[in-house]
Amino acid sequence: MPLRIGDEAPDFTANTTEGEISFHDWVGDGWVILFSHPKDFTPVCTTELGYLAGLKGEFEKRNCKIMGLSIDPVEDHIEWMKDIEETQGNAVTYPLIGDNDLNVAKLYDMIHPNASGDQNRTAVDNATIRSVFLIGPDKKIKAMITYPMSTGRNFDEVLRVLDSCQLTARHKVATPVNWKQGEDVIIVPAVSDEDAKEKYPDGWDAPKPYLRIVPQPSD
Repeated sequence: MPLRIGDEAPDFTANTTEGEISFHDWVGDGWVILFSHPKDFTPVCTTELGYLAGLKGEFEKRNCKIMGLSIDPVEDHIEWMKDIEETQGNAVTYPLIGDNDLNVAKLYDMIHPNASGDQNRTAVDNATIRSVFLIGPDKKIKAMITYPMSTGRNFDEVLRVLDSCQLTARHKVATPVNWKQGEDVIIVPAVSDEDAKEKYPDGWDAPKPYLRIVPQPSD
């Protein structure tokens, strides 16, 4: 069955550049970004892994781990990581899964369930394995984004989505279009005006009754 937002992220055991991991145990009680790649030593993915390595500290501030995946053995990942640091200026210090048997790709519905793990497969064969999964402390999928091979991912946007998901998990609000940390938010429709007055005694801006805008709540 296809995965949907709100589903439990499938658990798995896999070999990585940091040894064997059991995914749910590795996630612990925090958040995680799991992002996948169709092949090692590919140009767009090289830039992505390097940029995300530079953002790792920002994710850590938000109690969010990073884990990558590529359809090649761990030994190839280790060689690729050298190229990434040399060309992108950032060392990859998060684990990369060696998914040469396509086990995790199939668990996460990124590739046809009958695809083989033949090492003669090309990046084009694995083109659908270009996904980002944001997973919460409850091990539920909070967001999914899939990109074509020719388009580098915007990990600043992934960080923004994480900020939004964490904020809306703590408060009964939603974030409007192009929202950034610190900007106004929207009171969700499930909160009545009466209940909203307790949370926001100074009131709110309401250009329409269903659109109630308030400053971002603090923790």
